[in-house]
Amino acid sequence: MNQEKDSPAVLETVGFQTGQPLTGSATGETLTTSCCGQGGKNQLSLPSLNQPFVEGSIQTRVGTVARISSTLVRADRWGGIKARWGVGRMRYIIEPGLYAIGSPDDQAPVLVTGNYKMSFDQLREALPGRHAWLLVLDTKGVNVWCAAGKGTFGTEELVRRIESNGLAHIVAHRQLILPQLSGPGIAAHKVKKLSGFKVVYGPIKATDLPAFLDAGLKATPEMRLKTFTIRERAVLIPVELVSALKWALIILPAFFFLGGLGGQAGFWSSALNYGLFAVVAMLFAVAAGAVLTPILLPWLPGRAFSVKGLTMGLITVLILTTFRAGNFSDWAGRVEILAWFLLIPAITAFLAMNFTGASTYTSLSGVKKEMKWAVPMEIAAGAAGLFFWLGSRFVI
Repeated sequence: MNQEKDSPAVLETVGFQTGQPLTGSATGETLTTSCCGQGGKNQLSLPSLNQPFVEGSIQTRVGTVARISSTLVRADRWGGIKARWGVGRMRYIIEPGLYAIGSPDDQAPVLVTGNYKMSFDQLREALPGRHAWLLVLDTKGVNVWCAAGKGTFGTEELVRRIESNGLAHIVAHRQLILPQLSGPGIAAHKVKKLSGFKVVYGPIKATDLPAFLDAGLKATPEMRLKTFTIRERAVLIPVELVSALKWALIILPAFFFLGGLGGQAGFWSSALNYGLFAVVAMLFAVAAGAVLTPILLPWLPGRAFSVKGLTMGLITVLILTTFRAGNFSDWAGRVEILAWFLLIPAITAFLAMNFTGASTYTSLSGVKKEMKWAVPMEIAAGAAGLFFWLGSRFVI
């Protein structure tokens, strides 16, 4: 493996030296060529050079490959921040296909990732001074771990990209380095059978790749261990919080104005009492489910995320009801409190389940099993809570 920063630039024709070089493309158009001398036609398609993070190009036998840098610029980091907060999250993607980092030759390693740009950026940032090929799969803008679970980072897509980017004509070896977390979506034996490429699973963290490569593709036990620290849980909060608040901005005004209905006081007096408290209670529920639950996850009882969220919801409603203690003197107040004991835990339990795909101890089958019983109960509790809350406005 060539790792020196000053290694010579790759020759115009890279990879196998037999046969005629294929016509290159600087714009990412599809190329057609005979493959392996068999007379068959394979459609080759390389990513465009017009993407903002592309800093140059490299000529290969299958065409012009975009060259990228391992240094992230301000636009890359700002894009990552926005994606963390859910701004343009599902559009934060790059074109799938083959990219070059540094000046890779036909012996350079091939590293595979997904087309969620944050995953792509984390991979290239971990490879300063390295020379490698990056094969990007179309994961529909989903990170590697989740894409593997959903099947978009899968065997068929990997084989398809190997063929459509002419990888067999670019590298002399037949080895791919995949993220360990892509394992659930990849059948390594099928990849070998269909493409001739062997799958090697790299470390969990991209930052461990240099040590992994230097050790001859040997991973230490630490490289295989997936942690789930407070910091790792906290970075998931913004996108879930923003998603929940989008719905809250629609629902909260309705609660405020509905709180002004009924009762013996005037509309605005009731709205500022019952309606405003409802707004505060809903915001507390969102914070408990989308912020406090992931932070306190290891210390909350239960294994199911819905149970952990339920616990956090009950704690929240107990705290909130201390500010409504005076309402226990009449039936309207009692029914209102009952409503919040149903509504808030239902909301927090539902929001907590959004983090199941990012945990280290859940599986797709386990998540489906939990959703099967938890979601109907959350809906029932939420509907009953809403019914009691509206009814409390008309109980004298």
